[in-house]
Amino acid sequence: MDAQQFREFGKAAIDIVADYVDNIRQRDVLPSVEPGYLVDVLPENAPEQPEEWKDVLKDFNDLILPGITHWNSPRFHAFFPSGSSYASIIGNILADGLGVIGFSWMASPACTELEVVTLNWLGKLLGLPEEFLNCSSGPGGGIIQSSASEATLVGLLVAKDKTIRRITEVNPSLDEDVIRSKLVAYTSDQCNSSVEKAGLLGSMKMRLLKSDADGRLRKETLKKAFDEDIAEGLIPCYAVANLGTTGTCAFDPLYELGPLCNEYNVWLHVDAAYAGTAFICPEYRHLMKGIEHVDSFDFNPHKWMNVNFDCSAMWVKNGHDLLQAFDVQRVYLADTKTDTKIPDYRHWQIPLGRRFRAMKLWTVLRIYGAEGLRSHVRNHIDLAQYFAKLARTDDRFVVEPEPSMGLVCFRLKGDDIATKTLLENLTKKKKIYMVAASYRGRYIIRFAVCSRITKKEDIEFSWNKIKQEADIVLSNEIQGKMKIPALDHIETVVFSEKSK
Repeated sequence: MDAQQFREFGKAAIDIVADYVDNIRQRDVLPSVEPGYLVDVLPENAPEQPEEWKDVLKDFNDLILPGITHWNSPRFHAFFPSGSSYASIIGNILADGLGVIGFSWMASPACTELEVVTLNWLGKLLGLPEEFLNCSSGPGGGIIQSSASEATLVGLLVAKDKTIRRITEVNPSLDEDVIRSKLVAYTSDQCNSSVEKAGLLGSMKMRLLKSDADGRLRKETLKKAFDEDIAEGLIPCYAVANLGTTGTCAFDPLYELGPLCNEYNVWLHVDAAYAGTAFICPEYRHLMKGIEHVDSFDFNPHKWMNVNFDCSAMWVKNGHDLLQAFDVQRVYLADTKTDTKIPDYRHWQIPLGRRFRAMKLWTVLRIYGAEGLRSHVRNHIDLAQYFAKLARTDDRFVVEPEPSMGLVCFRLKGDDIATKTLLENLTKKKKIYMVAASYRGRYIIRFAVCSRITKKEDIEFSWNKIKQEADIVLSNEIQGKMKIPALDHIETVVFSEKSK
């Protein structure tokens, strides 16, 4: 493909993306395909000869789009937002066009230094303590990881290394493998599955501790777990606090957990994957009170900040801890820089290579500005409150717990069967998409405001679909209960006739 063909292909692709976003409301949020649909229609082998780019785009429209779940549809209310914006897409195009792999400073100076700059910008917007920033006088700093899952695993591996070093410095005769076998990690039973998975990948026991009635992990619960394990000869090593749990968007009290972890020499990592974006708004920063006590903090701009996946911003209080855990030297990786404030990010992450993710973060921060991003967050929260208001006008529904950020959880009154049926039926009809969670032992439906383009009219559309389906579910439930005695009578009669 020459430059001219590239321009034509690229312009046509951009037109498709723009048209897709403009007309996304015309599509069902969930696709009407069965597993294996694409495997069955695409060739078994890659083409031997080059194909026309127009044929590629035709197959994209005819084969790929029908199998897409439309994460950026304003009727998508499952999980949390999947960030996307034209500003981010352009940033991705520029980064992909350059094609750099920035494992060291010399491999691409701009790739490294733009990440330093944007993480400092972002950390200041969130109100993080200065010691977490690359521009501070200390060893702290930020890095873009691929996901909150990776950041949690990185924190665990660094905590493991730091704990082993601390113990062996005091008692060099201890066997490191024995120490590893005794290390324990802790988090709430409301954590994301990725936190528990980090324990599996990092070969560390992960205790899921019971949260309080509001879904928060409390100091007394964590302290009891520490003391229990120490009494058993185990070693508390790593704890993960949640600022915005996946199920109900609850916030663990860092001001309780942080000093406790400091006292027990336990690395405290904060997973604020979704809700961390809200801290760019000063009115929500009280929810991270105690942040100065934590060792690492991570949130996903690729969720609520209009940045396309993958882009997870992680800050650590002491970058030297990462260097000591991950530093592997080779002669071909020797670098020329001497400024210690410009990090070698290959020592701060699991892979060696890294994409130029800072480019899309940079374009989003510049095109939207801090105020534009704050308006986006506040608008989503207002829309969530509007949905909660609509749900509370219908006495068949219960909204609980209280809405948090852009998330509203609700259920039908009565037992859980009707609520489960409601969600199952709505999913089958594919017009809106939500997922379930549990709260105080009850089955609830999560309604998250996700799409950048969501309007009040979209909230009303989704609410009307929910109401209409509730009418059907509750009507069937009432009819079913009325029919049960009659069915029992018929079965009894038939059985009696057969007996004769």
